[in-house]
Amino acid sequence: MLKSGAECHETVTGRIFESHSQPDFHRLFHRSVEKSREVGLPACPLEVTISLGMLRRAFFFFPVLLVAQHSKTDQQLAPYYPTPEAIVMKMLQMGGLKAGEKVYDLGSGDGRIVIMAAQRFHADAFGVELDKDLCKLSTAKIVKLGLEKNAHIINGDLLTQNYSSADLVTVYLLPDSINNKVQPLLDSQLKPGARVVAHDFEFRNWKPEKVETIADDGEGRSHTLYLYKK
Repeated sequence: MLKSGAECHETVTGRIFESHSQPDFHRLFHRSVEKSREVGLPACPLEVTISLGMLRRAFFFFPVLLVAQHSKTDQQLAPYYPTPEAIVMKMLQMGGLKAGEKVYDLGSGDGRIVIMAAQRFHADAFGVELDKDLCKLSTAKIVKLGLEKNAHIINGDLLTQNYSSADLVTVYLLPDSINNKVQPLLDSQLKPGARVVAHDFEFRNWKPEKVETIADDGEGRSHTLYLYKK
């Protein structure tokens, strides 16, 4: 058995103000990821903006129970933050993905992991994504690339899916989501020999077979990958 991050949007734990562009938000979110590693706590950004002249900004880190950046529902388990292509490749390589194997990406976003798994590794790739717009976006990319046979997007809650046929599962979710929701599900469903690759946030109750840190992804950000096997 597997071992033991203008107007604001409401989130489950706080508010994220939209005075920054999306790339700026991505940089701020990644800083919170790195800060959480330093202090040993899961964290996400809470940016407070005083408008009317934008007099002052503060950036805080706090423990997270659950974050839903774009969704009005509390079912979303992490903000949408795309994984760089170079890290996608390393995740699939670390997971030892082979042609014909079935891979699931939990929270597939724009479909980049699913697409690379089908296109470059010739795997049977499935992405599970709650956001309807992201599902439409990723499905359109799959159709444009002619990958409909091997690349599939499921619009739904990743916690209600069946992963018993998965050879590989890729995960980029926040710590509470991983440890209190996803881990028990995978513990009960994954078949012997199945692998899990987690990006940046580990499964605290499982012992990784391998840990790899990428100091620079080409965009000045560091990443840590964890490989688990059942």
